[in-house]
This record gives sequence, C-alpha cells and structure tokens, in this order.
Amino acid sequence: MMNLTERFLKYVSFDTQSDELTRLTPSTPGQMVFAKYLKEELESLGLQEVELDENGYLFATLPANTDKEVPTIGFISHMDTSPDMSGKNVSPRIVQNYDGSDIVLCAEENIVLSPAQFPELLNHKGEDLIVTDGKTLLGADDKAGIAEIVSAMVYLMEHPEIKHGKIRVGFNPDEEIGEGAHKFDVEKFGCEWGYTMDGGELGELEFENFNAAGAKVIFKGRNVHPGYAKNKMINSMRIASQFINMLPRHETPEHTEKYEGFYHLNGMQGDVEQTTLNYIIRDHDRDKFENRKKEIQHLVNKINAEFGEGTATLEMRDQYYNMREKIEPVMHIIDVAFAAMEAVGVKPNVKPIRGGTDGAQLSFKGLPCPNIFAGGINFHGRYEFVPIQNMEKAMKVIVKIAEMVASDK
Repeated sequence: MMNLTERFLKYVSFDTQSDELTRLTPSTPGQMVFAKYLKEELESLGLQEVELDENGYLFATLPANTDKEVPTIGFISHMDTSPDMSGKNVSPRIVQNYDGSDIVLCAEENIVLSPAQFPELLNHKGEDLIVTDGKTLLGADDKAGIAEIVSAMVYLMEHPEIKHGKIRVGFNPDEEIGEGAHKFDVEKFGCEWGYTMDGGELGELEFENFNAAGAKVIFKGRNVHPGYAKNKMINSMRIASQFINMLPRHETPEHTEKYEGFYHLNGMQGDVEQTTLNYIIRDHDRDKFENRKKEIQHLVNKINAEFGEGTATLEMRDQYYNMREKIEPVMHIIDVAFAAMEAVGVKPNVKPIRGGTDGAQLSFKGLPCPNIFAGGINFHGRYEFVPIQNMEKAMKVIVKIAEMVASDK
C-alpha cells in the first residue's frame, strides 16, 4: 500500500488542467481519467458508498466506528490543476533535508527556486521538499489535499482505537475555473459541515474569501491595408490598450495584499480586427466588489462613447462569494479545526483567502465548509513546491478533527 508521499507522486502524474472555455463538466477529459483511478483506489482501500457521477464528482464514506451519535462531517479536495501552467508530464523530485540554498529546477533553462525570490523556503530548512523540474506546475493544489484525505482515511481504518463518526470524502472537478461546486450535490453528500483541504502553508485556517467575477471585454476594429489606412483603420488592439490603462494601475495582484481587492488581466488575444481581454475581479468586501463590476461596465460605456456603440462588448458573470456570512453562525466548526491543529503541534494561522475555494460556494449551498492548509506553496506555476512534513501534518489534522468531533472535545 502506498504511503502519503507515494500517493501524492502518483496523483500528480495525471494531467488534470481545467479549461473554462469548454463549458463542459468536467471541463477536461483528464479529470475524469483521474476520478476513475481514485474511484478504484477508494474501493480497493475499503471505503464504502463509492460513487462517481457523470460530471466527475466522486463521493465515498468511511463508516462510523462508534455507537455514539456523532455529526457526519466531510473532507473535500479538487482534482483539477490551474489552467495557468501545464500540468502534463509533471516530473517531480524530492529535495531531502533542504539546506537553505538555491534549488536548480532546470539547469538548461536556468530556472532556479531561490530563497532570494521565495524567502518562505527558509521556513523549511531540514525538511523534504517536493519540487518541479521547472517545466510544469507541481499540482499540490490540490492533489496534496486529495492525498492527505485518502491517507487519513487509511490511517483511521488501520487504527480502530480512534473513534470517529461517519466521514464523507468528496473529490470534485473544476475548482480552478470557479465551477467546482456548481454540480456538487450537497444533499447527497449528507454532512452537517465539511472542510476543504485546499489551503497553502502550514497552519492556514480560512473562512473568508474573495467575492469573485470574471469579465471578458471584446473590442471590434476595422482592418485595411496599412499603407492606405488613414481615417479608415480602427486598430482594436490600441483601443484595448487604452481600456487597460483606464483601470487603476495599483489595483492589481502584484500591488495588493490582505483585504485589498484587484482587477487582474489574465488573458489577451488580438489583432487589428478584434481583441479580447479576460479579467478576473476580486474583493472581500461585497460593496466594493459590486463597485468594481460597475467600473468595468462604466469603462466599456466610455469606450463606446468615444469610438462608437458596439466597439466594446462586455460579458461578465459572478463566480463565487465570501463565505464568512455562512460560517459565522456555526463558528464551532472553526473552533474544532483550530483545536485539532494545536493538538498535533501546528500553530493555527487564521487569515482571509486571497482566492476562492469550493467551500465558499458549498457554504452558500448549505454545507458550511471552511478551508484548511494542504501544505503547498507557490501554487499555479513552475516554482510550486510542497514540504512532505506539511502534508503529514495536514493528514494528522484530518485524523484529529474526526477524533475530536466524536469525543465532543
């Protein structure tokens, strides 16, 4: 039987990038391939009620081993990896007993994971780090979470002296494109509350997240021969660049932190005839979030007023909302996670999520679902890494939560 690290290394071998353009669920076929593998694994491990639906949602049950009346709780992670960088042919390696120096990921391309750029590396001296080869992301977001949940269920089965109630596990597609909870059947999952194992660094415990929307702005131009273009050509790329510069320059991801929101241009395609800008809009404060969306619409209207109606068109949709309002009435579920971390020697770090998790949407669907660290760092890119010790601690937190819920502590 695989241990936690072996399980994680197996999981990252599956290419599960999501793709918001397909409008399918799951959005990419690789996610269903991975889901089918997980289904077989869960069945072989002895979990019960293992069910995979046509949309790629995988549920399973670890039955209670106590006669006490104990709330049913769930642990959830997502199978997809970010569209921001390739997750195909991930080639991880383990840097054992990290000494604090630079880690060369890819010598031929001079790609280096260095504490000069990523000082958080120094928090993990003496630990064993799983890193990339510099050509793909790693996939710790969120295959570390899946590996931790599966390994925790195995541990509980192997240690029947640890009493626990009924535990449900759920693995879903398409979290990275904001759709992970869209077809998650909360009623079928059947829990009083759950936890997503989708946080980052050791100790993270989160029940606030961004309000989120996506916006696509399309600019129409007119192409004619450039030698004879005076008063005829309309270059959509120039209009798009004007729009970009109309937004606040410092309200972008690279200039914001903590509770500060932003506009993020994360995609651009264009030529003279047509240019498309893809934005994500984020803010913890609901009123500020709504105002950000209004500002996008206002700027589109300004472009059309200057260049003619129909020059710019806007498609905008909400993706998820801040779960805080759904968690505050049931704060005991935060208390349990906080106490479980302390019990296994992890210092809780309660902080707002500068992103979203499936738990945000699930909370609004009736399943309160805060987020717990999975241990990875530098998600969504070639510099992603995860300390094995972080994953081991996360697994212990899952086990301890199950134990504490059953013991009323």
